[in-house]
Amino acid sequence: MSLPLKKSLTHSTRVLRLRLKDKHAAALSAMARDVNFVWNYANDLSFKVWQRERRFLSEYDIDKYTSGATKEGLNLHSTTVQAISKELVTRRRQFKKVKLRWRVSGGSRRSLGWIPFKVSALRYRNGQLLLSGLGKPLCLWDSYGLSAYQLGAGNLSEDARGRWYINITVKTGKAPRSAGKAAVGIDLGLKDFAATSGGVKIAAEQFYRGLEPALAVAQRAGKTRRARAIHAKIGNRRKDFLHKLSTRLVAEHGAIFVGDANASGLTKTRMAKSVLDAGWSTFRTMLQYKSDDAGVWFEEVNEAYSTQTCSACDARSGPRGLQGLGIREWTCPACGVVHDRDVNSAIIILARGHARLAGGIPFLSA
Repeated sequence: MSLPLKKSLTHSTRVLRLRLKDKHAAALSAMARDVNFVWNYANDLSFKVWQRERRFLSEYDIDKYTSGATKEGLNLHSTTVQAISKELVTRRRQFKKVKLRWRVSGGSRRSLGWIPFKVSALRYRNGQLLLSGLGKPLCLWDSYGLSAYQLGAGNLSEDARGRWYINITVKTGKAPRSAGKAAVGIDLGLKDFAATSGGVKIAAEQFYRGLEPALAVAQRAGKTRRARAIHAKIGNRRKDFLHKLSTRLVAEHGAIFVGDANASGLTKTRMAKSVLDAGWSTFRTMLQYKSDDAGVWFEEVNEAYSTQTCSACDARSGPRGLQGLGIREWTCPACGVVHDRDVNSAIIILARGHARLAGGIPFLSA
């Protein structure tokens, strides 16, 4: 069966993340302290105006108060100051707060470095980036070949180990996809990371638990740098696994439907460590933007009762309650079909993605 694909667009926008050379760390850290100063000033100004007049300042209102600050010794370009105002207003609306958190420049609660920039502030030349307000060009590991992209706005960010990265929005072409590829439903889990409607199960990789003993030793010994390195290793392993899996799924299928498991809700239960280690939200985000770039149909589907509903006859006859969580296979008393719990859930997710659950659904293929 041929599957409808998303309408092809000429271009799409994505963010490229590249690491900068460590020799720029001192200069960027100094700029980040000035960014924190401007952020805190704008944050406090906006809050005081709201208290006095019960109105919110726009980014253009804040720019009037910060105009000329760069001429008074501030180690930032004017476009960066404007970008800070824009980001503050955007996050204030996003989180629906009248005042955001302060950015701290020192001490144990220091905020990681962050320097936003606008499109007009960045230039790429001879393998280096020229950023307005920074005297020297930025050297980086250009793994993407930036000369082939139209660069947009973005930011410089610091990680917990003091390494700096540049995050740039770029426009990319939409690769055409051949129609007729199979659709797949995906049920996310903890015992197995995922089960597909085709009966394939992807084993869960225990990234955090595997290095937890070494991390505990480093933390007890007070080796902060070692602990940060282990945390980074855990995160890199997880991202590598999720990137490879999501890329393979997008390449092999014309439509992807994944269950909307509530990861944030489960992080408040005793399963929090396993849920965070799995990285469900990150995986769905990867699937979404990679599918969009490739022209693959992607949807998050309501997975309520998907483990209890028979994919052959639509009867809700599967194991229920906490006692039924340990039952991995069950037989439908209505039609006699034997189901694997996770694979059956993936088939239901696929069917709901196509709104064809009534009467059961066979495995869809090209």
